[in-house]
Amino acid sequence: MEVSVKRIVDAEAQCPYRLVLEHLTSRWGVLVLIELLERSYRFSELRRAVSAYGGRGVSEKMLTQTLQTLERDGLVHRDAKPVIPPRVDYSLTGLGREAAEEVRSLARWTHDRMGQVETARQAYDEARDARSRAS
Repeated sequence: MEVSVKRIVDAEAQCPYRLVLEHLTSRWGVLVLIELLERSYRFSELRRAVSAYGGRGVSEKMLTQTLQTLERDGLVHRDAKPVIPPRVDYSLTGLGREAAEEVRSLARWTHDRMGQVETARQAYDEARDARSRAS
């Protein structure tokens, strides 16, 4: 455990901006932030909402790690209510809402421009294949 904590501290010291950017744009971080823009969620609700984007759903472990990371960065608020059974709600902080709006804009841009990206990829692959055949 101490080794991983040391590694995190070393990474933060070397380039803290890059580390936060990785948290914001991680596979699950993006989806968590976008979902939490709509409303606060309980853990199981958030897991279902994030998993609805297709592909393999997010595991409990990965969602927990993602939420803890975003909470540590000051983007997500965890509200544990002292009731039985325990109730924990997750929501965005002001900083988290600002970051989530930016991430959502990037996600929209990606969706809107996917056709152009696919065209560029195809042209690149064809040109590369042509160069390979010529060699």
